[in-house]
Order: sequence, then structure tokens, then C-alpha cells
Amino acid sequence: MMNRRGNLKTLALAAAVAAGSLSFTLQAQAADTIKVGVLHSLSGTMAISETVLKDTVLMAIDEINAKGGVLGKKLEPVVVDPASNWPLFAEKTKQLLTQDKVSVIFGCWTSVSRKSVLPVVEELNGLLFYPVQYEGEELSKNVFYTGAAPNQQAIPAVDYLMSKEGGAAKRWVLLGTDYVYPRTTNKILRAYLKSKGVKESDIDEKYTPFGHSDYQTIVADIKKFSAGGKTAVVSTINGDSNVPFYKELGNAGLKAKDVPVVAFSVGEEELRGVDTKPLVGHLAAWNYFMSIKNPANDEFIKKWSAYAKAKNIAGHKDKPLTNDPMEATYIGIHMWKQAVEKAKTTDVDAVIKAMAGQTFKAPSGITSKMDEKNHHLHKSVFIGEIKADGQFNVVWKTPGPVKAKPWSPFIAGNEGKPDEPVKK
Repeated sequence: MMNRRGNLKTLALAAAVAAGSLSFTLQAQAADTIKVGVLHSLSGTMAISETVLKDTVLMAIDEINAKGGVLGKKLEPVVVDPASNWPLFAEKTKQLLTQDKVSVIFGCWTSVSRKSVLPVVEELNGLLFYPVQYEGEELSKNVFYTGAAPNQQAIPAVDYLMSKEGGAAKRWVLLGTDYVYPRTTNKILRAYLKSKGVKESDIDEKYTPFGHSDYQTIVADIKKFSAGGKTAVVSTINGDSNVPFYKELGNAGLKAKDVPVVAFSVGEEELRGVDTKPLVGHLAAWNYFMSIKNPANDEFIKKWSAYAKAKNIAGHKDKPLTNDPMEATYIGIHMWKQAVEKAKTTDVDAVIKAMAGQTFKAPSGITSKMDEKNHHLHKSVFIGEIKADGQFNVVWKTPGPVKAKPWSPFIAGNEGKPDEPVKK
């Protein structure tokens, strides 16, 4: 009996050891990769803009892995779909950080999605790279902002439209989707316009919900408003609403020479589904355009075209397009890689420290630099006119990179706010 019991114990012990070693092996295998979270809407109203950013992250990961990975480990993407549902962004972030144990997250487009994610990354000490222009008024230790702050996009665009070469606009329609980014940007622009002597009666502010599709009344209102003097429209419409808005501009015969529209969330990708002929001459302000000619951009477009074809990416396999948030995503992941290598670890606090002052040869043609303190990139600003083929002709640019001002001087109470994240 004893002997049988002894045998059973030995078998149980052997089984436990085997299970333990199996679990250890699995853990070791898991530790052989560095997990990277990809948090972009692949469905819903923002999929038109965000899907391609997911693909940009995957392309960069493939590229990095082909060169040996990071710290001798391959990067493993963990892709989730927050589906243009703002609370779901927070849930998916929690899942990526606590269950999937990702070292970094690349994601979000709208500011409302970023605001949803922010308390989660701060509480769990995660790391988010956010690749889209935004309203500023935020500076988190746990976020690197690779898109533009208002002084790197919105203010230069208004300056251009006020100038003689930009048409010398006297009246302004501030038109946006109804959420935090357009409302805060327009608050800044309204204060800026007033500081330049524009009267209250010469500013018209309008908002539409996400997914809005009927712009007939709004375009008719713009036409009427423009009868009172040279008018420009500043558009912060986001997502798939841009398609019906631009179609309605065309239907109403509102041409750029009469009422120029400058957009902050319309690039090459958003124009894909639109007949661009009636839109020729309307403007967009970004920190990158596909049409910019330089070796770094030629290389970026070539890589993306080959990747899109190889991966059979809808639309892009036949007509590959690049745009500003794709460039910002690409810069972000490469800077994160460099920071991990500098820190010799994926530990968030060590990587944050190593991100200060990182540089990368950007497709926009500059050496892009992460500010030493304020978690924002120094960026050149370009204003482009829409061409008949849906590309942009650059008509104005800053002499060099512009340092971001996350706290706008045109919002009361920002004076003296520190230009770096405050420790909580």
C-alpha cells in the first residue's frame, strides 16, 4: 500500500514539476517578445481615419522586427477595436495594460477618446503615443503627443488666411464636430481673432454631431454669411462627416476663391471618397503632406506602398496614400524604440526619461525632435491646397520646426503654467 502511495506521490510530484516547467516555458516564451498595444477604431464613424494608423503601426513593427527587434526581442502587436466608442477606449486600454501586459500603446484619434484613455494610463502608469493634432490644454507624464498643438497648426492657418497671399479674410466661420477638440480649438481661435481686431459679429461658430451627414443648411448659412465680407471657414469636422460636407460645398458651388475652407482633420485619406474637382484650392493645414519631395518621404511612401500591396490593404493596395497622422505614428514608434534602447529596458519611467530630446529623420523633411521637457514634437507647419487628384500643393510653410505650446496663451489662466508634466 505504502509503495503504491509512494508511487502516486512520485507521479504527482513529477506531474507538478512538468506543469511548473511548462508554465515557466510559456512565461519565458511570452517574455521573448515585447508587446505593443494598437488602439485605433477599426469600425464606426472614425474608422475612415483610424484604420490606416493601425496598419502604419503594424508596418513599423514589421520593419523593426526585420532588423532584429528591440533589445534582442521581437515586437508583438496586440490590436484591439474600440469601435469609435469613447468609453470602450478606456476599457480596451485597461485590457491592454492589465491582461495583455503591453509595454506601450499607440492609439486614439479624437480628443474625447484620448481623454477617456488618460486616467487609465495615468493610474496604471502606462505609456500612450498620440499621433493626431489636438487642442492642447493637457500635459501628461504618461502621454507623448506626436501630432500638432494649436500653435503648430490652427494659429498659422488663420495667419495665412488673414494675409494678403491667403486672401485677406475679414469674416470667419468656425465649423466643427461637437466635442472637446473643435470647441477648445475654436475658443483659442476666437480669442486669437479678437486679439487681431476681428469683431464678434464677424465670427460665426457652428457644431454638428459625430456622423452628421446633411450639410445643406449649414453650407447655405455659410454662403449667406459670406455676403457680408471676405469670409474663410475653419473646419474641425472629424471622421466620415467630411465626405458629405465637401460634397455639399461642391453642390452649392462654393469655390475656394470665394470662400476658402481650411481643414485641420482632412488629409489625403479623407479625400479618397470625394470628387475633389469642385474642391480645388480649398486648404488643409498639417505638418506633413504626401506630396512633399525629399528622400525620407520618397522612402516612406515606397515602404508604405509595398506594405499595402503585400498585406492587401483595402484601397491602399491599388492607390497607396500617406498622411500626417501616419507620419506622426511612424515617428512615434521609432522614437519609442530608440528610447527603449537608450534606457535598455521597456520600464515606463525609464523610457519616459529616455524620450527627452529624441530625434528622427522625418518624412516631412526635417529632423523631428521630441522636446526635452513638454512631451511634444517640434514640427514644421505646411498649408496645402487641394488639387484635382486629391493631393495637396504646399502654398506656405514655416521657415523651420516650431516648438509646441500645449498651454495656449489665448486661454485665460494659462500664464505661468509649467512647460512640463506636473508630478501627481
